[in-house]
Amino acid sequence: MEHPLSSAGAFPVQAQIEVQWGEMDAAGHVNNVVYLKWFEHARVAYLSHLSYPIVLEGTGLPGVILAKQDCKYLFPVIYPDTIDLGIQVTELSEDRFAMHCRMFSQRHQRLVAIANAVMVTYDYRQGSKAPVPGLLREGIQRLEGWAKR
Repeated sequence: MEHPLSSAGAFPVQAQIEVQWGEMDAAGHVNNVVYLKWFEHARVAYLSHLSYPIVLEGTGLPGVILAKQDCKYLFPVIYPDTIDLGIQVTELSEDRFAMHCRMFSQRHQRLVAIANAVMVTYDYRQGSKAPVPGLLREGIQRLEGWAKR
């Protein structure tokens, strides 16, 4: 089976997670909440790849907050395993963007989960949504190979 993250350009940011014994639950597989933590790890890796600050203090930039997420669980993961994460931005608008992530088990050589999220840029000083800043917008467009939108 071809690795689903290897399609050229499909997932511009990739990361790996080593499954930990403590992530297993009483059912004998990784707990469903852990997949969401892996998705969070991929989102942070994407923003870090763009050099967009995660800690905003003193930057004057808006934060990037999770507005909505979903996860489709395809196959149970058990320890030991290594999970390959691929993440991309699929939509970009004035004050938000959508992210898509695939999680692949090296042990089982198959997709184990697919997750999606809507991320909103938020001005903590004003207490409201904010436009996606140019630094982030241009970074996403460049990384995804999009013309300016």
